[in-house]
Amino acid sequence: MRSRRRIVALLSLGALLGPVAPALASGCPKTSLSGAEQQLMCVSCGVPLEIADSPQADGERRLIVQLVAQCDTLAQVKQEMVAQYGTSVLALPPARGTNLAIYIVPIVAAIAALGGVGWLARRWRRDARDATAAPGEGDELTEAASVSTVDAHRLDEELARFDG
Repeated sequence: MRSRRRIVALLSLGALLGPVAPALASGCPKTSLSGAEQQLMCVSCGVPLEIADSPQADGERRLIVQLVAQCDTLAQVKQEMVAQYGTSVLALPPARGTNLAIYIVPIVAAIAALGGVGWLARRWRRDARDATAAPGEGDELTEAASVSTVDAHRLDEELARFDG
């Protein structure tokens, strides 16, 4: 009875570890050519390495394959590619120095846009509230209208005096 439990436990453990066993046995981190190609650029074409088709791109791929065969991690592969070809080989520039603006400016612009939309919404609500104010609150407008009537009457008198 106990041997059956042990066999079932060992088979279950084997089923769970089966997919990761080759990586564990080799001791290499799981780095692939396609994973590196997505994060690197062809320095002569200026396009992602995964779609580049040039002798330069082929040379970069050969270097990546050698580095993966040496069990380098993706970070180590990228570091070696930068050492060989410069930072233009990276699909995303490093987040330091002036490149930091690439990451910060869109965030600041989005926050400013949201703030502007909020400010406009409050202003529109206030204007809508003022337009639907109670009838007793418009007395200044009535006074202004009567003053303009007086001014209109005085203008008519002035014009009549010049005409005749």
